[in-house]
Amino acid sequence: MTDGRRVNAFGTAITVLPMLLAFPPARAAAPPGEELFKKNNCVTCHAIDHKVVGPSYEDVAKKFAGQPDAAQTLADAVRKGHVGTWGVVPMPAHPDMPDSQIQQIVAWILSLK
Repeated sequence: MTDGRRVNAFGTAITVLPMLLAFPPARAAAPPGEELFKKNNCVTCHAIDHKVVGPSYEDVAKKFAGQPDAAQTLADAVRKGHVGTWGVVPMPAHPDMPDSQIQQIVAWILSLK
């Protein structure tokens, strides 16, 4: 490559680089259930891929995979609270969480299988 070409390539890089930095690649939006999981502080006791206080959501999805009543069972556990399936630490009730949000969170959890 001649010196002139190097200067042109360098000049192009210097011109294009600021534009690339100004417009970083868009990240895919998280599914609504995942956003609600974060917004409603479920992250206090749960994580997607590892146990915290409660089970990981991947483990929940695996345990309930293929069960026809899984969505309703999990929605009831969120709404009313539950203890026993994962040990002696109780899951607190969330009676004020709207049903539509519970359904979105549960659908997202079950999708993690």
